[in-house]
Amino acid sequence: MRTRTRDITRIAALMALTTVMTMVIQIPTIATNGYLNLGDMVVFISAMMLGRRGGFLVGGLGSALADILLGYTHYAPITLLVKGLEGYIAGVLLDTRAGQRKPIIATTIGGIWMALGYYMAEIFMYGAKAALLSVPGNLMQGVFGATTAVILYSVLKRTKFAL
Repeated sequence: MRTRTRDITRIAALMALTTVMTMVIQIPTIATNGYLNLGDMVVFISAMMLGRRGGFLVGGLGSALADILLGYTHYAPITLLVKGLEGYIAGVLLDTRAGQRKPIIATTIGGIWMALGYYMAEIFMYGAKAALLSVPGNLMQGVFGATTAVILYSVLKRTKFAL
C-alpha cells in the first residue's frame, strides 16, 4: 500500500510539474498559433521514473491541463492522446535492454511520435501545409525534451531522488 501511495503522489507531482513547465516557458509558433515548451522533459523523466503507465498519465493529463489553462482547449483532447502516448512509448522502450543502455534513443522516439501525432491532428485542423510547418518545431521540442530529461535523470539518480 505504501508503494502505491508513493507512486500516486509522484504521478500527481509530475503532472503538476508538466503543467507548469508547459505554461511557464513558451515559444510561439506562427503557423498553428501554438507554442513550444519544456513539458516534454518532465514527461520523459516520468517515463524513466514510473514506466509506461506513469509516462502516459503525466504526459496526457499534465499537458492537457496546461492546454485548458492556457486557453488552447481545442488542443486538450489531442494533447491528452499525443502526449500520453509519447510518455507511454518512451516508457515501453525504456523497459527494454536497449532502452536501459541508450535512454536517449527511447526518449527521442517518443519525441518523434509527438511531432507525428500533432502533425496528423493538425492536418485536419489547419490543412497539410500549415501542419507541416509545425513539424520542425515539434521535433526540436521533442529532441530537446529527450536530451534534457536523460541528462537531468542521470543527475537525479546520483542523488537518489529519482528512485
